[in-house]
Amino acid sequence: MMTVSHQTPASLTDAMARQTAVIARMIEFDRGDARRIQHFLKVYTFASHLGRRIGLPAREQEILEVAAILHDIGIHPALDKYGKQNGKLQEQEGPVPARRLLQEVGGYDEAFVDRVCFLIGHHHTYTGVDGQDWQLLLEADFLVNSYEDNLPVEAIRSFRDQIFRSAEAIALLNTQFALDN
Repeated sequence: MMTVSHQTPASLTDAMARQTAVIARMIEFDRGDARRIQHFLKVYTFASHLGRRIGLPAREQEILEVAAILHDIGIHPALDKYGKQNGKLQEQEGPVPARRLLQEVGGYDEAFVDRVCFLIGHHHTYTGVDGQDWQLLLEADFLVNSYEDNLPVEAIRSFRDQIFRSAEAIALLNTQFALDN
């Protein structure tokens, strides 16, 4: 059995050290589910990149990145409870284990944890988007899902045209799939 070290080099900032711990804990949470681990790491990478490209303030960037790491934490609880894991069940079952994990890692204030849990509870909700962190999480998740699910180009264009708002994510999606329009 592999043990996960939660120690980080002293040179990392507190935020980076916390994120490293969250990633390690999420990998352990998804133990044996390589697809889920690969997925959240890709969503995290795209979300981080997009947030930095648009210049999110540091706290909002950290919220986005932590939410991206944890966004699908509700999958296994939904499967255990209902035998299925659609988007709405992921949203419903994700905030409780996410809150617990963040509290165990420590160092996050209540408002931070609340926003991360809100984003997890809405990462398949495409209406009423109230912040750049939420918008970028939706876009990063779709950038990964569209590839992993081998979506048809027409579906990708439709989702882009209806949901995507950030110029950076639109450009990235267009480049990723060589979309002309």
